[in-house]
Amino acid sequence: MTHPTDRNERSAGGADGAEGERVVVNDRRRIDPVTGEVRSPDATPAADGPAEAGRAADGEPGRAPAGDASSAELAAQLDERTADLQRLSAEYANYRRRVDRDREAVLVGARVQFVGDLLTVLDDVDRAEQHGDLTGPFKAVADKLTAVVQKLGLEAFGLQGEPFDPSVHEAVQHEASTEPGPTVTVVSSVLRRGYRIADRVLRPAMVMVADRPDDGTAVEPDGAVDGPQGSGKHRLAD
Repeated sequence: MTHPTDRNERSAGGADGAEGERVVVNDRRRIDPVTGEVRSPDATPAADGPAEAGRAADGEPGRAPAGDASSAELAAQLDERTADLQRLSAEYANYRRRVDRDREAVLVGARVQFVGDLLTVLDDVDRAEQHGDLTGPFKAVADKLTAVVQKLGLEAFGLQGEPFDPSVHEAVQHEASTEPGPTVTVVSSVLRRGYRIADRVLRPAMVMVADRPDDGTAVEPDGAVDGPQGSGKHRLAD
C-alpha cells in the first residue's frame, strides 16, 4: 500500500484526467523489502520527481553554480596578492637604490672632507715642482701623497690653452683680443690648480684668460683641446 504523500503531482491534462497521465511512486521505506537491511538516508531519492531532480541538477534559474563563484573569488584574491607582491617588490627596489645612493654620497663626502685639508699641501708640492725643488726624499714623499689622493678619486684640472669654463675656472684677469672677428676665451695662465672628486668641485682653478680668434678647434672643457697641453684633466704631479 502506497502512502498518498509518496506520489508526485500529476501533470495537468484536463479536468477529467485525460489519457497520458503518469503516476510516479518513490519507495521511501527505511527497510529494504528484499535484503531486509536499513537503507542509508543518502540512498533515498533527493527529489520527488524528474522535474525536481532536474532543477536540483541544473540549479535555480539565474543563479551561478557554487563552484564558479568560489573560483572567481579565489582568482580575485590571487590578483590582489600578486598586486601586493609587485608593489612590495618595487618599494624594496627603490629602497635599495636610495640606500646605495645615500651610501655613495656619504663616502664621497668623507673623501672630500679628508682630501680638502690636503689641498694646501698639494699646492706646496706643485710650487716645489715648478721651481725644480721636488727632488730626493721630498719627491718620494710627494709621489706617495699624490698616489693616495688619486686613489681617493682626486683629480686636478686647469691647463693653459683650454677653453674657459666659469663653473670650474676662477678668472682673475681677462685680456681682450685686438683682432676682428669671432673670438673664444681660453686659459692663458694657471695661477692655481683646481681639484674635484667625482662630480664635486673642491676648488676652482685660479686662471688668467684671454680672447683669441675662433678657429673652430676649441671644444668643451672636459674634452681635448688643441695645442701641446692636451686634455683639460691631468695628473696631480707631472
